[in-house]
Amino acid sequence: MLRCLAALGMTLLVGAALAQDFPTRPIRLVVSFTPGGGADFTARTVGQKMSELLGQQVVVENKPGANGLVGCEAVAKSAPDGYTILLGATTTHGVNPALNPNLPYDPLHDFEYVGIVTTAPYVLVIDSRLPAATLADYVKLAKSKPGSLNYGSYGIASMAQLNVEALKSKLGIDLTHVPYKGAGPAVQAVVAGEASLTIASPAAVLGFIRDGRLRALAIGQRQRSPLLPDVPTLVEAGGDSDTLVPTYFAFALPAKTSRAITEKLHDAMRRAAHSPDTAEKLSAAGLVPTSGTGEELAALVARDIPRFRRIIQNIGIQPE
Repeated sequence: MLRCLAALGMTLLVGAALAQDFPTRPIRLVVSFTPGGGADFTARTVGQKMSELLGQQVVVENKPGANGLVGCEAVAKSAPDGYTILLGATTTHGVNPALNPNLPYDPLHDFEYVGIVTTAPYVLVIDSRLPAATLADYVKLAKSKPGSLNYGSYGIASMAQLNVEALKSKLGIDLTHVPYKGAGPAVQAVVAGEASLTIASPAAVLGFIRDGRLRALAIGQRQRSPLLPDVPTLVEAGGDSDTLVPTYFAFALPAKTSRAITEKLHDAMRRAAHSPDTAEKLSAAGLVPTSGTGEELAALVARDIPRFRRIIQNIGIQPE
């Protein structure tokens, strides 16, 4: 017993010593999505500040493919030394496991979680030509002609479809799903009158709301957005806090990365995301600096998988 405790103590001391020197070379930050979106912007903005704080360059590498599977698998199979970080999201760690039981990575066992970096709330927007000024008005309109109103999503099993389907269930309305190839086309479809409703980030719809082509009914976060101070939260609008959930963008490391290195990266992530200049850039893009702990993220992943599985089963999407 004493030998085991001594060995454990030695392991912790070695880990702490390694973390004290860490990092001694550039760090690779793998983004499991294409350049240009919220995940990529989070990685590049926060990664740049982390480079300053850590004294080593944080190099962003985009590895998109298969809804984030390619990047996740690459990081999960990397050396657990802290020099390869994953920028994952709700889709990679909550939706994909609920949709595909044969993933090449296990979100609950193949990663050490650093924490959530930012969240991206969704704004519920409708065609401004509809006779609905509030969410209650839209619900009344939808109930008056079940199935005749449609909504645009970013594709099958996208966060837009899962969130709106959950919202439909809570509000007791029947809308027809029309999948588009991304958030941009879905927003444009509502502007053009092809779809009555969609959800999108505040930055993606701000201009259309201001010029009157879209009407914002609610935002899915606890507080109102400084970008859209007149738009009520979903709860204020009469909805439920468990629907229209934001997307998160989070850092994760390969399993078995030392606790000391994981904590050092979490500290750098937190300080970077909340530094005034970085926080301002993130907020202007509609992203909320969060910096939750790895334990909080692990607990959220464990809750998200069965929750999204239930939604997917209710919709009738077949597992891959």
